[in-house]
Amino acid sequence: MNASYDWLRAFVAFEQSPKDLAEMLTMRCATVEELIALRSDLKEILIAKVLTAVPHPNSDHLTLTTVDAGTGEPVSVVCGAPNVEAGATYPYAPVGSTLPGGLKLEKRKIRGEISNGMLCSARELNLGTDHEGILKLETDAKPGSKFMDVMRVGGTRLVIDVLPNRPDLLSHEGIAREISAATGKPMNRPEIPGAKSAALTVATSDKVTSSIGNTVIQVNDSEGATRYAAAVVSGVKVGPSPEWLARRIEDAGSRSINNVVDVTNYMLMGFGQPMHAFDLKKIKSGRVVVRRAATAEKIVTLDGKERTLNPDVTVIADSESPMAIAGVMGGRASEVTDETTDILLEVAAFNPKSVRATRRALGLSTDASYRFERGVDVEAIPHLLQYAVQMIVAVAGGTPSSSAADVYPGAPAHSAIQLEPSEVKRIVGIEIPSAQIESGLKAIGFDTKKQGTALTVTPPTWRSDVVEATDLIEEVARLYGYDNIPDEVRPFRPGNVPDAPIVAVTRRVRDSLIARGLFEARPMPFVKESGMSTVRVTNPLAEDEAYLRGSILESLAKRTEHNLAHMNGNVRLFEIGTTFGALSKDGLPAENVDIAAVVMGLRRPVHFSEPQPPTYDQWDAREIAEGIAASAYPGGDFKLVVSIFGFLWDILLDGERVGSVQQLSLDAPVWASPAFGVEMLLRTEATKSAGVKYRGLPVTPAVEVDLALLVPENVVAETIDASIRKNAGELLEKLEIFDEFRGKGIPDGFRSLAWRLTFRHPERTLRDKEIQGRTEKILKSLSQELGINQRA
Repeated sequence: MNASYDWLRAFVAFEQSPKDLAEMLTMRCATVEELIALRSDLKEILIAKVLTAVPHPNSDHLTLTTVDAGTGEPVSVVCGAPNVEAGATYPYAPVGSTLPGGLKLEKRKIRGEISNGMLCSARELNLGTDHEGILKLETDAKPGSKFMDVMRVGGTRLVIDVLPNRPDLLSHEGIAREISAATGKPMNRPEIPGAKSAALTVATSDKVTSSIGNTVIQVNDSEGATRYAAAVVSGVKVGPSPEWLARRIEDAGSRSINNVVDVTNYMLMGFGQPMHAFDLKKIKSGRVVVRRAATAEKIVTLDGKERTLNPDVTVIADSESPMAIAGVMGGRASEVTDETTDILLEVAAFNPKSVRATRRALGLSTDASYRFERGVDVEAIPHLLQYAVQMIVAVAGGTPSSSAADVYPGAPAHSAIQLEPSEVKRIVGIEIPSAQIESGLKAIGFDTKKQGTALTVTPPTWRSDVVEATDLIEEVARLYGYDNIPDEVRPFRPGNVPDAPIVAVTRRVRDSLIARGLFEARPMPFVKESGMSTVRVTNPLAEDEAYLRGSILESLAKRTEHNLAHMNGNVRLFEIGTTFGALSKDGLPAENVDIAAVVMGLRRPVHFSEPQPPTYDQWDAREIAEGIAASAYPGGDFKLVVSIFGFLWDILLDGERVGSVQQLSLDAPVWASPAFGVEMLLRTEATKSAGVKYRGLPVTPAVEVDLALLVPENVVAETIDASIRKNAGELLEKLEIFDEFRGKGIPDGFRSLAWRLTFRHPERTLRDKEIQGRTEKILKSLSQELGINQRA
């Protein structure tokens, strides 16, 4: 947002310098990013009075003048403008000066006569578009005075970063309101030079049709246009804007076009309300219809481009075709030109979602669409229409219609909010007196009523962002002044309140995975629609990622593909975050905390001692899953079993499936190695077998036995594992599978699996006979029950 320092002072007579004002606004409501000194390119321009003006002896269109420029002696200047006259005052660029366009003036001979410098037009000084004549000045200033000092074309522009939730600050009025509240100075609407009292009556109607004389206003798309008002001004004279209006427009960073268009831009920048003027005589059949565009309907916009519309776009049309794209840009066919004498002035509130969708669909962003997308003050439309009509009559002449049309199907309800001072203290951390809270809120337009200790607060219509008590508390804090809040509100003191259980779980898992060399990722939880992700976001950041994820592994797979696209095939990532399931009865999605990890590529960096390190495989992924389970559920009874869902393994906790290990299907280049993923639910309730048992270090030797078994393909390792444990007895300390083999010497339909059994007696050394007996019992049971024999 560009704001003119002088324009703000027209609203509020504050005394702060531009620098002090910028600091105050930054601390109070919005960051002032830059202060720009305006029109330093005019510092060499002087005030000059024409003493004589006679026709050039050698030209039929030039004038030879003598000029008093305050140098003591008159200087001769050759002028080509038809409106130069003796006794008048004009801006003068002396020899050696540089015009805003970069032209450096020198003494030169024109048709045989010496010309010392130039008498300037508004266009040559970048003060307007008029180039037909030089700029005549109404001033009594002494010749030789600095043009910038006399005409006040300088000043300062504030570049303000306005956040999306504060559309009221996208206007000089909104910023002035904050300045008024901060300084205690009253705020007034700037008077219009030369304006007469307006007799325009705004006739508000909840019907979809209204009229202004012979012009019919019909709103067929009340969803796209929540309020639509218009007035007619007849007999206007379109031309250059007066100096005060052009200066306001240019000081705010725009360009003066003509008096009528400048008024609409003045209302946009001054009051945050976009307006549009139509040439009334170009409106077919005198009908203005707010409707949806037809499929493939076309319009040539003011920028000269033909645009193809769709039925989601709201347009302002006449009886034949669209005249404007609602809230975005007007059309070339009905634009105001120098020949325009009668105008229809539109002031409306268009649906922010509709304008945003239109802007995206057409790739067309304007100052108007920027404000409509964030919301305008719908209740301000009638008096802003009156003010704009009054200004048009003042700068362009003409006669306004006696009444204006205002189609307003229904005003939104403004709900009051209850605010307790004790809640302010709890959130802000300090006690702010109730009277100070009340006076601060009133200063920025909030209506307050005291009921006991509480305040009943109704936000003003221009503050649609304030909907609940926390919003009010934010207002109270910034009005009090963030710099007035102590740096240390509540000094930290160690407490005895433990962390939430899920925090402890996630900390253990995170530490475990970092220790394994994995890196934590923290992507946004938005993904494309899929079978896992079905919860759509109402207002997504991007249409191609409009759903909340149902699986963290889905997000990590996308990050892995991103790594591959940047030629990184060694990926070790994990994420702990929230997943979103089906909607419950209260309309909210079920939320779970999950952990997911992805590994692919080399297990270790390349080293001279190991030029080709091994790559991650499914067993590495299984080991990661076991590590996660052990960290998340110490002492829990978890198992990895062959998946019934097409994955590698399902992870079971107390017999309940809580995750899986899988090989990922990625959009990967041919050189990429396989990627493996783990995903597991994290929960805080105690498992059935919760609790970690500790035992002392062993003092007796262990005996290890390796068994290589021929296992039918249809027998899972878990079944064998259970049989071994049952028959090994209480002396079995550890059981692990360490090899799988298929190939030479292995019959079809079988595979070789090898287990290592570790036996230990807590008090004595085991004898060979004891181990042999237990081994024979294990093999006999496997053979009889499962058809499994020891491999020769």
